[in-house]
Amino acid sequence: MKSKKKGSRGPRKVSGRVRKTPKVKRRAGAPAKSVDSRYIPRSVRRKHLDSRLQSLYQRAVILEKALIDLEENRFYRTCVFGSARIKPDTVAYNEVYQLARLLACEGVDVLTGGGPGLMDAANKGAQQGREDKKTKTLSYGISIRGGFERETNTHIDVKRHHQKFSSRLDDFMRLSQSVVITPGGIGTLLELFFTWQLIQVKHISYRPIVFLNKKFWSGVIDWMRAVPLANELMSPHDFDCISIVDTPEEVAAIIAAHHREFLEKNKVNPSA
Repeated sequence: MKSKKKGSRGPRKVSGRVRKTPKVKRRAGAPAKSVDSRYIPRSVRRKHLDSRLQSLYQRAVILEKALIDLEENRFYRTCVFGSARIKPDTVAYNEVYQLARLLACEGVDVLTGGGPGLMDAANKGAQQGREDKKTKTLSYGISIRGGFERETNTHIDVKRHHQKFSSRLDDFMRLSQSVVITPGGIGTLLELFFTWQLIQVKHISYRPIVFLNKKFWSGVIDWMRAVPLANELMSPHDFDCISIVDTPEEVAAIIAAHHREFLEKNKVNPSA
């Protein structure tokens, strides 16, 4: 016959009856025992985590609103979106460099994803334009680790880093007043349609979206007109914010005009 282990607290047989081990009450103020999450039903855990995540989203919205109210209409910045894969000393690289230099000469801050390729060209051009005209413009880089953007470029005055593309896109929109789309792939298309959608539903203020390089981008806009618009999935006025041009000078002229409207409307002193 096997004997019970010493110290066992299982049921004890007393006078022919089985008596349960009495529960031990926890002293007031004593720490509660940790609960192994493996024994919590999956549905309960899911509901708890989802509730916490929704709470964090709500807090993020409140904080973002506070930041917008703090800086709204005080600074004018242009997002320059484009491919991280394009190498220096190419036509596309040199055009974006020249564009950013012209914007900085105009007193416009330049905002990119902070990576290589056309982002490097824009940040580098912005710093050169500031030196050329002695403006107070800044070169921003909002980075994310992944894909072709493994390292930030070296031409950034203000650095910000994100773990997720969604929060990075929100930051681009919160910090900028206009957008330039230069040659790029899926990431650039994501940034384009994210901006365009938010303008359409009025989640952000109206802002120009200017495409550089007609040959590269005209097919996309032609298709948007020929298919979604033709099938009444869009409205004609959704294209009011869209311009497609071929030279850095044409892009800079559109952004400069919008910049001057911004200064006049908000009574901002560009030299302040």
